Amino acid sequence: MKAFYIETDIRVATYDIDFAGHVSNISYLRWLEDMRRTMFDKYSPFSEFIARGMTPVLVSTEIKYKRPVRLFDEPRGFMCISDLTKTSLIVEAEIFVQNTLVTSARHVGVFVDIATMKPVRLPPSFVDAVYASANVSRATN
Repeated sequence: MKAFYIETDIRVATYDIDFAGHVSNISYLRWLEDMRRTMFDKYSPFSEFIARGMTPVLVSTEIKYKRPVRLFDEPRGFMCISDLTKTSLIVEAEIFVQNTLVTSARHVGVFVDIATMKPVRLPPSFVDAVYASANVSRATN
């Protein structure tokens, strides 16, 4: 599945650069957070979840750094939801510089009840939106 797909340019700022002259690991996490926010804003805004007393949270992040990104590089990020279960979602991302894959990432997320901070099932309207954006029928999955 390739749902909630987005593409975005990423700006490398001077504060992204570490003492070794390339982008710091923490900057990649911030870029991925910005990409997830863009993805949700486009397809399923956080405000809708908050109104229902729930919010998505990450339970794990895996990042593979394949090549360093430097100050004057012009990265382009790609992100999508690649899989769902009853209670979790998988978000995958790739960052390219000049058509070369430099970073890949995989997040596992869940929705939690804001009052209890305990995981809840994925909201049916969210699941419907995910499948609709991927042009995949829920019945086939």
